[in-house]
Amino acid sequence: MNYPTSFRRVYGAASIVALITVYGLLSALFGDGIWDELSWIALAVPLAVIAWKWWGPKKAVSGRL
Repeated sequence: MNYPTSFRRVYGAASIVALITVYGLLSALFGDGIWDELSWIALAVPLAVIAWKWWGPKKAVSGRL
């Protein structure tokens, strides 16, 4: 049985991380001073998400696909 999935549920978190990354890249390119620090923080977000998903708590997988 197929269950409908919303766009937000599938791509919501990835879209937010992508927007933060684009912000970090643009602020590093065009900004100076405080913008450099903000770009470092913004570009560390994808690395933090990867580390959290890699080493974070594991979810139990259900039998449903």
